Amino acid sequence: MTHPHSGGPHRIVIVGGGAGGLELATRLGRRHGRRGTLEVVLVDRTRTHMWKPLLHAVAAGSLNIHEEQTDYLYQARWNHFEYCRGPMTGLDRAAREIVVGEVRGDDGALVLPERRIGYDTLVLAVGSLSNDFGTPGVAEHAYKLDAAWEAHLFHRKLVNACFSANYHLPGSGEHLDIAIVGAGATGVELAAELHNTTRVLAGYGLRQLDPDRHVRIRLLEAGPRILPGLSEGLSAAVTQILEGLGVEVRVGERVTEVTADAVHTAAGETLPANLIVWAAGIRAPAFLRELDGLETDRIDRLVVDACLRSTRDEHIFAFGDCAAVPWPEGGGTLPPRAQVAHQQASHLARVLAARVRGEAATPFRYRDRGSLVSLGRHDTLGSLMGFVRGKGIRIEGMVASLMYWSLYRSHRMALNGFWKTALDTLTGWLRRRTDPHVKLH
Repeated sequence: MTHPHSGGPHRIVIVGGGAGGLELATRLGRRHGRRGTLEVVLVDRTRTHMWKPLLHAVAAGSLNIHEEQTDYLYQARWNHFEYCRGPMTGLDRAAREIVVGEVRGDDGALVLPERRIGYDTLVLAVGSLSNDFGTPGVAEHAYKLDAAWEAHLFHRKLVNACFSANYHLPGSGEHLDIAIVGAGATGVELAAELHNTTRVLAGYGLRQLDPDRHVRIRLLEAGPRILPGLSEGLSAAVTQILEGLGVEVRVGERVTEVTADAVHTAAGETLPANLIVWAAGIRAPAFLRELDGLETDRIDRLVVDACLRSTRDEHIFAFGDCAAVPWPEGGGTLPPRAQVAHQQASHLARVLAARVRGEAATPFRYRDRGSLVSLGRHDTLGSLMGFVRGKGIRIEGMVASLMYWSLYRSHRMALNGFWKTALDTLTGWLRRRTDPHVKLH
């Protein structure tokens, strides 16, 4: 791989193949990489992309991980960018190079050595991770849904737990206890999906398992209500639906310790738990904290200006969950939402190409389209913004479900175009007519 100062096309290196990073690489490669006016390189530690808002469905088994992933090599081949596998481990701003760490296989054998990649413009889109706030026992005993493999691992554990419960629980008076810590969108949507999953598994042959008697799902939130990003009315409506499904919703319940078979709260309670999912809070990957002097905030996000440029290096941009972007209208920084990353990717696709031509970067302006929360087969609720002077209207039921579904399809269209997305949607619908409604392995 040539150095950016060797006289070739302007090289844009994008680190992170999440929703925003992969969309940006695809847009730039499709438009400029094809013509050779830009060299676009995408760096990611994994080989496949999965839309993060769907990880709760992978964990519950209502979405097949193998059918929804995008292979980076495939995407790069057809959209004229280059894919480099490995984690970013360092940065040399003076030389304009990043360090990409080694890659090892499942057996520990070395696949790729450590490398250095030069850039003219660097874009960091490495997303976010769950924030355990230093709570003892979380790393050892709780599952997080930060990556597709973690969601898949939880699902395998869930299916095994249901098999075991089917054998042991009838007549014992005991329960299969599932605790979800954090009642943001991920925690809430997971709780509803798990309610459905346990019933489908029982219907497929685990006949001794009675989900109403044998399975308890608890949703624990430290704040005063669930879904703090939505209005109080929507939060109350979702709470009512969850409680109607038998989910125990406990707010004002701060978890202070997690052990192998329980969660412990600040109120002194010990709540039994066979499976624990930690979905409370976010932080950026820790390596950003010491990245050659770049400015970060208290949760390790890179601080950027209104144009999404690093405050300390005009050649480095950041966006998505890993960037602290000023939001004057909201009185702080932009929220960690997929729609934010999507809008920023579209903005940077225009800005970076113009920057190469010598044009000044323009500020990013976020347009809040509202929020939606899906409760699986049970309901979808949300609000749409911008109809009457920025005020939102509440939507639910079929209309909300259709809009929630369209969010993911718009992401797929950004990656694959309209016709391929339409064909994939049709074949997926046909396949689900005969496949199990929940992944069983």
